[in-house]
Amino acid sequence: MKRRAVWVTVAGIAILMASCARQSSLPVANPPGFWRGLFDGLVVFFSLIASIFTDIRIYAYPNAGGWYDLGYFIGVSAALGGSATARAGGGKKRKPCGDGGGNDVSGQPGSH
Repeated sequence: MKRRAVWVTVAGIAILMASCARQSSLPVANPPGFWRGLFDGLVVFFSLIASIFTDIRIYAYPNAGGWYDLGYFIGVSAALGGSATARAGGGKKRKPCGDGGGNDVSGQPGSH
């Protein structure tokens, strides 16, 4: 119960701090759209490293909204390998036991 109270307190503090955050509402003549989002997503690793040493951001704001977000998401997915890296086993085939037909000569399951 005590552990739950700590998590609730931490979550409450995080929500209170986030509620004070404010974004600029300056009008932008030509905000970055889908293609810029795609590019920013593809170079996310380089931007992250550069942001440590300089004042480069990995996400453009203000942007065109949903189209920039979609491009950024697709770019980051492509840069990180997408759903192909989520596959367990990587598509490797297993070597069958026994003679390959399920008929193991020793009669013991799993023996080679």
